[in-house]
Amino acid sequence: MNPIRPCRADEEEAILTIINAAAEAYRGVIPADRWHEPYMPARELREEIAAGVAFSGYEHEGELLGVMGIQPVREVDLIRHAYVRPGRQRSGVGAALLRHLRENAQRPVLVGTWADAAWAIAFYQRNGFVLVAQPRAAALLRSYWNIPERQIDTSVVLELPCRDGVTR
Repeated sequence: MNPIRPCRADEEEAILTIINAAAEAYRGVIPADRWHEPYMPARELREEIAAGVAFSGYEHEGELLGVMGIQPVREVDLIRHAYVRPGRQRSGVGAALLRHLRENAQRPVLVGTWADAAWAIAFYQRNGFVLVAQPRAAALLRSYWNIPERQIDTSVVLELPCRDGVTR
């Protein structure tokens, strides 16, 4: 049985629990002015879903272990809010979610993360993504994400190349 499925509307609390617990890894790593408690409030999650972020979850024995969203924005798909419960990280949950979203993507796929989150950048690189050079990364962040300039200055973008060398 496939452990990956669309998240349900009644799982908002579970999604927030996973995101906020896993985001603790960013505390003290990302700029202090970008950290807030909770990392993602319920209102923000609802706004993200309303803006088109569709979450998939990895479920094992009835427990949601990880979540990852995908958001169509114009001609690309953005990987959004990829988190795995602490204690279940490095067990293949995130890679399985990413593989699922990649396999179902029909358009170029981009992901943004914090520049100082070396573990996140390495995760995406292990899974086939390539780091985008500046200033193109900043241009992509301005074009496809709705984030403040300060976050653009402290973030990176990775893209998924197609087999023929074209971004997918």
